[in-house]
Amino acid sequence: MTDRSDTAEPSAAERYAAFRKSQSHPLLHDFAAGFSFGLDDFQLRACRELEDGRGVLVAAPTGSGKTVVGEFAVHLALAEGRKCFYTTPIKALSNQKYNDLVDRYGADRVGLLTGDNAVNGEAPIVVMTTEVLRNMIYAGSRTLSELGYVVMDEVHYLADRNRGAVWEEVIIHLPESVVVVSLSATVSNAEEFGEWLATVRGDTTTIVEERRPVPLFQHVIVGRQLHDLFARSDEAASAGFAGDGAKVNPHLLKIARDDWASSRIRDRRTPKGQRHGGSQGRGGAGRGRDVGNGRRMWIPSRAEVVQRLDREGLLPAITFIFSRAGCDAAVSQCLDADLWLTDAEEQKEIRAYVEERCADLPRADRQVLGYATFLEGLTRGVAAHHAGMLPTFKECVEELFVRGLVRAVFATETLALGINMPARTVVLEKLVKWNGEAHADITPGEYTQLTGRAGRRGLDVEGHAVVVWQQGMNPTDVAGLASTRTYPLRSSFRPSYNMAVNLVHRFGRDRSRQLLESSFAQFQADKAVVGLARQLHKSDEALAGYAEAATCDRGDFMEYAALRRRVSEAEKEGSRARRSDRREDVVGSLTRLKVGDVIKVPGGKFAGWAVVTDPGLGRDEPRPSVVTVGRQSRRLGLIDFPEPVRAASRIRVPKNFDGRNPQQRRDLAAYLTNHVRDLPPPPQVEPAREGRSGRAGGTAGADGHGTGPERVAAEVERLRAEMKAHPCHSCPDRETHARWAERWFKLDREATTLRRRIESRTNTIARQFDRVSDVLKALDYLDGETVTDRGRALMRIYSELDLVAAEALRLGVWEGLDAPDLAAALSVLVFEARRTDDGRGPRLPSAKVSEAVSLTRRLWADLSVLEKHHKLDQLREPDAGFAWAAHAWARGDDLDDILRATGMPAGDFVRVVKQLLDVTDQIAAATTSTTLRRTAREAGDLLNRGIVAYTTVAAEI
Repeated sequence: MTDRSDTAEPSAAERYAAFRKSQSHPLLHDFAAGFSFGLDDFQLRACRELEDGRGVLVAAPTGSGKTVVGEFAVHLALAEGRKCFYTTPIKALSNQKYNDLVDRYGADRVGLLTGDNAVNGEAPIVVMTTEVLRNMIYAGSRTLSELGYVVMDEVHYLADRNRGAVWEEVIIHLPESVVVVSLSATVSNAEEFGEWLATVRGDTTTIVEERRPVPLFQHVIVGRQLHDLFARSDEAASAGFAGDGAKVNPHLLKIARDDWASSRIRDRRTPKGQRHGGSQGRGGAGRGRDVGNGRRMWIPSRAEVVQRLDREGLLPAITFIFSRAGCDAAVSQCLDADLWLTDAEEQKEIRAYVEERCADLPRADRQVLGYATFLEGLTRGVAAHHAGMLPTFKECVEELFVRGLVRAVFATETLALGINMPARTVVLEKLVKWNGEAHADITPGEYTQLTGRAGRRGLDVEGHAVVVWQQGMNPTDVAGLASTRTYPLRSSFRPSYNMAVNLVHRFGRDRSRQLLESSFAQFQADKAVVGLARQLHKSDEALAGYAEAATCDRGDFMEYAALRRRVSEAEKEGSRARRSDRREDVVGSLTRLKVGDVIKVPGGKFAGWAVVTDPGLGRDEPRPSVVTVGRQSRRLGLIDFPEPVRAASRIRVPKNFDGRNPQQRRDLAAYLTNHVRDLPPPPQVEPAREGRSGRAGGTAGADGHGTGPERVAAEVERLRAEMKAHPCHSCPDRETHARWAERWFKLDREATTLRRRIESRTNTIARQFDRVSDVLKALDYLDGETVTDRGRALMRIYSELDLVAAEALRLGVWEGLDAPDLAAALSVLVFEARRTDDGRGPRLPSAKVSEAVSLTRRLWADLSVLEKHHKLDQLREPDAGFAWAAHAWARGDDLDDILRATGMPAGDFVRVVKQLLDVTDQIAAATTSTTLRRTAREAGDLLNRGIVAYTTVAAEI
């Protein structure tokens, strides 16, 4: 067979095949022709399904090009004269996708809606955050007219605990005529998610692509050496596609064993106070550690890791550091190490781009924003990327990295959320991160999401993931992270107060309840119920068989067996009652003891004569201290008194007796020994029967018997008589039948537990909705199937503290505040400190703000009580930690002064102010007070200045 060159003309058969393909899916043919590369099979399959009118779920690895499917939905919408909304989980990704689509289709046909920005919102293509689309659906926006397609990028974000419900709300409530294109990272239960989508959206095809378009090779950097993570004998791993159970490089296993052994030797030889610090290597902290046994294992600095990757040709690289401060420190360390990754021409291009991009950045703010250091790092090809950075700075890093001018980025995991910023190599400095509550190992799903950025399609023939060796690391665990393919998607959906009033307003309460039962959360719960129901069905069949085996020709044996069980239970109850009575008798006898009482301890290790030195009262149960004839001083417990005790005599105990003094113990023990020599045995203690309600000899029951052991004994006798009178009692096969009946009762208990588990999982979302609705009804936000005037205000408030805001609005908490004070008071609805405070409390700017914050907290406390009554826990506590900063910014203070006073990173400050801008808009729309509406709008205008206004405008460029 002869080879044809790539430039040879296609054969007649190939031309005919291409013609048939273009005829079957002409729009796909036109769309694919716009790419310089051929589309992958999974992309083609998904696009064909879309052109055939079906929705799709595409689950594929990060960087595999699944957004091509979303772009084809845009192409279809334009060809059909309909609209397409492209939704993303974060504003940065929305801005990036907006720019991509503008480049392809032109600014006149593409719009952007992110809460901050509203650009050409009536365009046929609109990029938006998912929350914006949710709000449009609830508001019945006219923009939804002619909507044909909705792309839900990063749809696996519905597992997010705080925001995940929004994705399900949108999927459930979009009109049936809209085709939904769901793009997800690889999840192990994609088929389950696709099945749910088909249930709520109609005809939907699930397409799963597990193989990366670019092979990914896994490495561990130990000291100065780069080692393969997997053994070369594993063919799949050696090809860059490690599968479950891939073999670990034996050399790494040996390193781990040596590391463990040397640390053991060091721990034995090193003084106790110095064991965990280790001695520093020549390079200072972080460069190397003496790990014992005369060897030195280097932990390379961040700059050394980058230099090693540069020598290996593995740049550009993203190093994930799970700390904002760590990312900034890494850049500083690279600058201190005089690291340069760019040449003179590249430095010139970088400087020109950054200066142009930041030209409108206020000069007065540049110093506090660290502009000079930021620019210095970029010109050297090094940068940080995290949520604490100014959005404009992050956008500069993203653009320059995509251009190939920045070659080493130190980032937190937020970068892995879908921003198009792939690299040749991804480095993980550690495999542990703070999850908000504790330091925890990263999951296989997180590892895959992070390392999935390695390998740029069309630029790299292979990608590389590098883990930096840390002392105590287990290569097998790392291999498990890299090869595991089970990342289940779990719904985090739960009804909120705002959701409830919007649903009831649109559909009524009963219809809303039915809609929520179609959520993915309920779908997953119901799927779990299927397995439980199958178990229950088997149990019911077995119960019927056991009952048949216990059939007796003399009568109803199950009735007889129930009598036997009642006798057994009554006897156990009597035994428990007797033990309880005996215990009460023992406790009563111990409470009557006094210092100097001579007793005979009836049992336990210290049985025998003893004298009480301390009655041991004032506790849950008496624990007397005694000195025994054996000269021991001990505090006794109930275990030492199996029966009540009574003083047989009394002797004098010195007033200042100290049981820890050996001489005093010997003297008292000698006196006790002489005293008890001629003592008769202590008298038997009779149970105290008087005045015990519910005990022997106490209050009589209705049948004249006592209500304690005597009543139980009488009940046992009655049941025994009834049992003996039963016709089955004389059956010769009675014990055989009884064994089958006992099996029936045991299995019935298990079946009852299964029924309870099924009941707890059935209609869980609907029950949650009922509880939310009951709270709203109690507060007069709902009246049966109707949303009240109060509820209409709540419909416009989308804050996490939606009900707190609505109640504050109703009660006039914010009336009379000026604009800066209102900004401060509203900040408690959006701000949530990343760390706990130092106990000094928040800094508040004025008495009026202090009063408003105090009233808001009181409202939250009252609502929390109401929630607990209805078995809910929806509202977090308002946080006034940003109140002073909001007030200062609104009144015109300098950014420098505010950031220095609060210690907040500029990016966090801008983000919170933007959230606050959203809330001021919501309050202005929700209030019926003209004055408050005017003040809220004024507050928004005051807040939207300086770098806040600049970053809003910059995002539109």
